Amino acid sequence: MTTTLYIVRHGQTEWNVAHRMQGHQDSPLTPLGVEQAVRLGEALRNERIDAFYASPSSRACRTAELIRGIRAADVVTAEALKEIGLGIWEGLAQSEVEARFPEQFGRFWNDPEAFGVSGSETFADVAARAVRQVNRILDEHRGRSILIVTHTVVVKLVMAYFEGRAMKDIWQPPYIHPSCLSKIVIGEGRSDIVLHGDMSHFADESRLLGTD
Repeated sequence: MTTTLYIVRHGQTEWNVAHRMQGHQDSPLTPLGVEQAVRLGEALRNERIDAFYASPSSRACRTAELIRGIRAADVVTAEALKEIGLGIWEGLAQSEVEARFPEQFGRFWNDPEAFGVSGSETFADVAARAVRQVNRILDEHRGRSILIVTHTVVVKLVMAYFEGRAMKDIWQPPYIHPSCLSKIVIGEGRSDIVLHGDMSHFADESRLLGTD
């Protein structure tokens, strides 16, 4: 008996385009973000998906709803799937964060285990809550197929868990584009990563990659 887990990053948002730090704050999908999610939904139209989960952030919920399409399953939200809380960085332009907090900005990208600013979570905090939630979902849906829509840091940390990748290396490729797809097939005593940050559902249309 195998369980199939799909993990998706939400579609492009207005703050992605503006290069603002989102974290627990939110901004809506852009028209391109909607198109990205719809395109992925079309690619998965004939795949069996028994359950849909998402971060409660509207950008993730909306992406999940668009991928779900006409399937009868509800989108279940889970707080543990939210993006890393970025505290005082949230809502700031990335360029402003880099200028005002150069040491912590460097740690975020190059030494994530040492990252922390006022009001933020640590990467270890996020890994613990997200992996615990994913394992809970897998236990509840053994032998079925599940799709989770979440955020960049959560995707990176959950995939690192399945890969056995050290936290210091989580920003190594693949890049996690909006609406990219990862797929893990889980059987007795093993997990096989079939896709990781896959973008083939965009059929080489570079415009659909959008802006991070």
